[in-house]
Amino acid sequence: MFYFHFRVTAEGKKSKLSHYFGLLWFIGLSFFSALALPQNETLEAETEDGSSERLLEIGRELSARQLAIEGIQNELGIYDASLIEAYTDLAAFYFELEDYESASRMYTDALQVARINTGLYSHEQIPILESLIENSDREKEWQSVDDLQELYYLINSRLYSPADPQYLKVVESYGKWKLRIVQENLLDKTNLGLLTTAEDLSMFFGRVVDQFELQPDVKYEHLLNVIYIKTQTDMSLARSVAATPYNAFQGSERQYINQTRCRNVRNSAGQVTRQCYTVQVENPRYRQSQRDAKQYALARHTREVSRSISRLEEIKNTSEGLSLSEKRQIENQIVELIRGSEQLVRASRRSYLL
Repeated sequence: MFYFHFRVTAEGKKSKLSHYFGLLWFIGLSFFSALALPQNETLEAETEDGSSERLLEIGRELSARQLAIEGIQNELGIYDASLIEAYTDLAAFYFELEDYESASRMYTDALQVARINTGLYSHEQIPILESLIENSDREKEWQSVDDLQELYYLINSRLYSPADPQYLKVVESYGKWKLRIVQENLLDKTNLGLLTTAEDLSMFFGRVVDQFELQPDVKYEHLLNVIYIKTQTDMSLARSVAATPYNAFQGSERQYINQTRCRNVRNSAGQVTRQCYTVQVENPRYRQSQRDAKQYALARHTREVSRSISRLEEIKNTSEGLSLSEKRQIENQIVELIRGSEQLVRASRRSYLL
């Protein structure tokens, strides 16, 4: 769950102003440190004057924007809708200065006010969330990006129908991000965690396609990018499965079974008696069932890839809304996917015993 915090106390305002002037000092120090290199003295003096003027300009701009925000808070209240634009403008200014932490704080405050004034699912939140996602990406705060992507998709799914092109664009963006998580392991997940994420993403795309087809008068060419990303996801899944040792899969047989073993022993009277006991041993069929489980997973994902390739070909051949260049692009994608699919089939045969 993504939570938002809003700070409006007088002490908080003072700390923000202190932060701004601390930022100015840091920027100034960076400029003057760079100017310490051997240069012509006249040029150095001119550069220092220009840097000082720029710093003063930044300081005046930050002070003016903060005073405007405080004026709105004092006159109209801390949740007035006009604060959305004020916070967003200040956040964008911080973003230009590459102060991503302060930008994130301002964008978050803007989002909070937007949700209070326009509801939990509103169009006004979309551009703020897009800016927050970009800002967090610059910070390399991957978990924050993931949380924001989830919220971004949720809001858009409430605003648009399953066949709306805008909704499908959001699906593409969301899917590309999730696929990037899998391919680059941005969230430091285990192999099993990555497989689970990829499987969830593949099923997500499947639901999107199913919901799309239930809508009346749909244009199937709008699904092309979604199907293509789904195919890439299934191929990543198949590669991961092929590279995973078979003993990491859950077999259908019990791993251990009980066996009864007996032996002849002499009792205290010297008579030979037979004693039996139960031991637990590994089921010889368990490893085979693990290999079968791996092969089944590989076959399932390669089937999904083949099904998606066939779907792309069908849309290309039947859609009247595609230009000649778009059809060529689809053909190139299909050739690329077929080549990857053939490699997966060969890999599945090689990896069966591994």
